[in-house]
Amino acid sequence: MDRRTLLATSGGALATAAVVPQAHALPGARAERSGGRDVVRFNVISDIQGDLRDFGRALDDIAAINPRSAGLAVAGDITPRGYDFEYAQVRAELGRHPHPRDLAWAIGNHEFYVPKWRDPDTLAQDTWPNGTTEESLFRSFYRFAGRGTVHAETSFGSVPVLTLGTERYAHYHNAKLWDEVWLSDAQFAWLEDRLRYWSRRRRPVMVVTHHPLPNTVSGTRNKLYASDYLQADRLLNLLGRHPDVFLFSGHTHWDLDLSDWVVRRVVPGTANLSGFTVVNTGAIQTGYRDDGKGGEVAVEGSFNQGLQVEVHRDSVVIKARDFGRRAWLKQITVPLAR
Repeated sequence: MDRRTLLATSGGALATAAVVPQAHALPGARAERSGGRDVVRFNVISDIQGDLRDFGRALDDIAAINPRSAGLAVAGDITPRGYDFEYAQVRAELGRHPHPRDLAWAIGNHEFYVPKWRDPDTLAQDTWPNGTTEESLFRSFYRFAGRGTVHAETSFGSVPVLTLGTERYAHYHNAKLWDEVWLSDAQFAWLEDRLRYWSRRRRPVMVVTHHPLPNTVSGTRNKLYASDYLQADRLLNLLGRHPDVFLFSGHTHWDLDLSDWVVRRVVPGTANLSGFTVVNTGAIQTGYRDDGKGGEVAVEGSFNQGLQVEVHRDSVVIKARDFGRRAWLKQITVPLAR
C-alpha cells in the first residue's frame, strides 16, 4: 500500500454525503486598483484528500483575507479515492462556506483509487481493479468538474488559467506502472496553442496540474517524485519556452516553509534563458518534509497550507498561507517579461 492510500484509509470508513446545500459564492471578482494599476487576486490549494474540516477552514480564511477572490484553483487530489459520494462530500463542504464563484479543478492520482477497494469499507488491492473501469473514474471527475475533458481553460478575472492532467490511469495500461501521468498529443497541441495565444497578447498564464515536474520545487529531487511524468521532457520543453508561465503543482504535500517552494526552471534548448516559474501548492491534508534519507517524514502538528496569487501589470506576487493559523508564511514577487 502506498503512502497516499494510507492517508485515505487512516480514518476508517467514510460516511456517505448529505444533501448538497446551496453554495454561497463570494461577491463577484473585480480588478482592484493599486497604485493606478489593476490587480487580480486568486487562490490555489491542493490535496484535500477527505480532510473536509481543513478544507472548510481554508475556504473561511480565503474569504477573510481575499473576499473578492477572482477564483480558486484546486491542483488535484480532490477526493481520497474518487468515489462519487466523496466528490459529493467536497461539493457539500464547498456549499457550507463562502468561496470564489470561479473554480478550476485539476485531476489527481487519488481520483483513481476506487479500484483498490472492493467496496468503500474494504481495501482489496490484491484483486485490483475490483470491477471498476478506467472510464468510470474519468466520468466521475467530469461530472464533478462540469466538463468533458481533463484539460480546460478558464479565467480568473482577466487572468487565463489552464488545467492539465493525465488521460490514462497508468496501471490499466502497464502492470509495472501506477500513478504516472500520460498526456495525449491532443492535450499537448491544445496547451501549445493556448500558450502561444496568450504569449502573443503578452499575458501571464497560470497552469495548474497535480503532479510536479522533476527538478523543480520542493521534493522533486527526491526519488519519490522523480518519475511522475511519462513525457516530462516534452512538457518541460513546451512550458520552458514562455517566461511568463506560472506552473502550480501539488502531490508532494511538502511544506511551503521550505526555501524551494518557488523556483525558476530553465529548460535547455528553448531559447528562454530566464526560465518559467514553478510553485508548490502545499496541501490541505498532512504536510511532509525530506527525511534526509531519500524519503520524507510528516510535519508534526496541524497542517493546512495554500497560496494567494496577485497579478499586477508588471509582476506576479505569490504568497504562502497557513490557513489553520491564519498567518502568512512568506511571499515572492516575480517580474513579468512582457
